[in-house]
Amino acid sequence: MGGIFLNKRAIGSEYEKRAAAYLEQCGMCILEYNYRIRSGEIDLIARDGRYLVFVEVKYRANSHLGTPLEAVDARKQKTIVRTAQCYLLQHGYSAETPCRFDVIGIDGEQITHVKDAFWGG
Repeated sequence: MGGIFLNKRAIGSEYEKRAAAYLEQCGMCILEYNYRIRSGEIDLIARDGRYLVFVEVKYRANSHLGTPLEAVDARKQKTIVRTAQCYLLQHGYSAETPCRFDVIGIDGEQITHVKDAFWGG
């Protein structure tokens, strides 16, 4: 069972790297990969101009379980927002720091980037 988790983790890391390369091509600067706290994780944290961007990356080999973007439901969004708040506090950002929550869906070889995918308030 542990091998299956490690394999899924390795696959996830590979797609996160692909998403990061895509974001860098779009002019964003990757600040952190896999920011983790006990209650959650953020796949990528990037800078896009004046915005601090928290990015969730979802991959699907096929659409049997729905699209990658559909996987970021309200519960997942809430976890990402709480985790982002901890990141801001830990790294000394002010409450006025402009932030955005993006989702990158990778469906096979197709990358879909949704900027401002959900609201953090």
